[in-house]
Amino acid sequence: MSKRKHRQKRENLLTSPGTLTYIGPDIELKTKVRKLQYNADFYKDDAVTSLAECAVSQNLEPHITWLDVDGIHETALVGKIGNLYHLHPLILEDIVNTEHKPKLEVYDTGYIFLTLKMLHVESEEPLEISSEHVSFVAGTDYLISFQEERKEDIFKPVIDRLKASVGKTRRNGTDYLVFALMDVIVDNYFFVLEKFGEKLDMVEESIISGSKKQSLNDLYSLKRELTFVRRAIWPLRDMINQLIREDNLLISKDVVPYYRDLYDHIMQAVDTIDSYRELLASLADVHLSTISNRMNAVMKTLTIFSAIFMPLTFIVGVYGMNFENMPELKSPHGYYYTWGVMVVVTIGMLIYFRKRKWI
Repeated sequence: MSKRKHRQKRENLLTSPGTLTYIGPDIELKTKVRKLQYNADFYKDDAVTSLAECAVSQNLEPHITWLDVDGIHETALVGKIGNLYHLHPLILEDIVNTEHKPKLEVYDTGYIFLTLKMLHVESEEPLEISSEHVSFVAGTDYLISFQEERKEDIFKPVIDRLKASVGKTRRNGTDYLVFALMDVIVDNYFFVLEKFGEKLDMVEESIISGSKKQSLNDLYSLKRELTFVRRAIWPLRDMINQLIREDNLLISKDVVPYYRDLYDHIMQAVDTIDSYRELLASLADVHLSTISNRMNAVMKTLTIFSAIFMPLTFIVGVYGMNFENMPELKSPHGYYYTWGVMVVVTIGMLIYFRKRKWI
């Protein structure tokens, strides 16, 4: 999984278009390739050990072949799979670039290419989101999925449905399989946004209660993470809209309603992000206002103390002058009279401030 905070060196700059250069974190594990074949009557799941096994099997009855490539850091293997399926070099270049933004390309040769981001909650305190670069190449009877090396299989729910022959996946074509895989990714977006909602509730409660633990850095950190999530989700709106409006034979009319439902889910996620962004901006304003009010309260207290001690300082200053002819200096009770005057002045000013509701 790639984290955008550690920007990778763009080693593919100034190279020829279509040059395969992996852009992402260093991976030590080997790329794993899994080949799943199925139709309504049979299901087969094998680990691929040679390039020849990656091809669509011709000795079986009509079926769907799903080639799941786990790890895109081995560019030589990605290039060989691309050559086997006659994929455009620019597609392969986008596949191995984990920083590439989500996109959709429809090719006249009969296949479509999609790349999007799977989001994961890397840390809950502080909240940090990481992304996983996922790409699909879908033809009439095959699907190739490319994803970064991962700790867990993000497509396990779909594979489980294929094994159990539950639902519509086994009875439909590649178009429905692409929908099912994208649906898993989009559903995970709501899990990530739920974490944002919980965090925002905590921040809002902390700010409203006047807690000093909340800092402006925490708010901007949440805003940065939310902006990152928005960049990953926002392009999917136009991608799905283009996919269901594009006049291509890959998406059947029976599957289009599922893509429309997926589009609705994406719009719901986008609306949630926009509402969170507005809430974050409001919380930042409230936080700054709270800090300003707290500072004003401190300045008000200091001003009151200064106002009270100002006449007292005047009295002390007058009687602190060392003149011999001051009449009060010879008074036997002058010290006590001076204290009495200062106490009366202090109490009088406090009563005046209280009546004016300054304290």
